[in-house]
Amino acid sequence: MRIIKKIFQIILFSMFYLKELVLANFRVLHDVLTPRHYMKPGFVAVPLEAKTDLEILVLLNLISMTPGTLSVDVSENKETLFIHVMYLDNIAEFRGMIKDKFESRVLEVLR
Repeated sequence: MRIIKKIFQIILFSMFYLKELVLANFRVLHDVLTPRHYMKPGFVAVPLEAKTDLEILVLLNLISMTPGTLSVDVSENKETLFIHVMYLDNIAEFRGMIKDKFESRVLEVLR
């Protein structure tokens, strides 16, 4: 039963990530094709709940593969992730999106 639950979580996460990937690609594409640039680049420090190297690695890779974001560094104590964002409208909102949408789902799949 636990295996079926994990497979279901992986499928749901894959669908979520695919949707986020497509939306991010369209946002970057729109910015490239329009004469006005909408970029508001910045760096954001995000506190981590992920503790193992695997959890952090998966999270960093998923963030970096999403257009418009790039994982830059992890603090030495593995408690903070630093991300460069091309479209930073609201720092708290972005932090919440990483925590609620990405990190929580990665941890749900890996734990």
